[in-house]
Amino acid sequence: MADRKSSSSAGVSSRLTVRRKEKAENEAKKEEKPPKEGEKVEVNGTSVPEETGEAATGNGAPANGENAEKPEPMELPPFEIITGDRMDPFFYKFQFKNVEYSSGRNKTFLCYLVDQGPGASGLLRGFIEDEHASGHAEEAFFQQVLPNYDPALKYTVTWYMSSSPCSACAAKLTEILKARKSLHLSIYSARLFEWEEPEIQAGLKALAAAGCKLRMMKPLDFTYTWNTFVENDEQTFVLWEDCQENYEYYQDKLADILQ
Repeated sequence: MADRKSSSSAGVSSRLTVRRKEKAENEAKKEEKPPKEGEKVEVNGTSVPEETGEAATGNGAPANGENAEKPEPMELPPFEIITGDRMDPFFYKFQFKNVEYSSGRNKTFLCYLVDQGPGASGLLRGFIEDEHASGHAEEAFFQQVLPNYDPALKYTVTWYMSSSPCSACAAKLTEILKARKSLHLSIYSARLFEWEEPEIQAGLKALAAAGCKLRMMKPLDFTYTWNTFVENDEQTFVLWEDCQENYEYYQDKLADILQ
């Protein structure tokens, strides 16, 4: 599937890739541990002691004083859903890493395979990325990839997701599966999204009850998605050290939710 599906897609995609890569690199730095109290930190290339107590401005006045300048509101670029055939390897390695604490990973990457059965035009394959929290890749899939439903066809849909659906998406997917009886959906997730929240657990239970297969991504799944959905330049994918351990951790949590 061509990115954006427009004549100017190459240039737009190039600019988006640079902007998104810089953004992801900044997000990745958030996972670094903060300095201990009293340690020196660098500010504009100069080592200074970490401040404790009241924050101070350049003239020694408290930052929350009457004369303190208010920060300007940050402007976010317009919301958009990004689709394509293969994703950047940097984004894959960062967004799909099955760590327990997913600092900076505030997007959803969804890799999909769609088999529409005999008589269909062929297997659909690609990925969807939601650019901001205001949109959801799960809903975008049914708007952009599979907008039309033919009850005469038998749909087998497989998703490999960077994180499991939120409660709102789980509810929408449950409704879709109940309405489209010949559509079978399997979701394999790298991480569980806010799995301790009661509404998340209820949503996953309802989704499973509607016939959706839910499972965490195994180490072999990461290798498969790397080979299938990533611009890897034929590089061999090397799993991180605790990949198997993290899979087992999340799979146990999911099993407890669905029991």
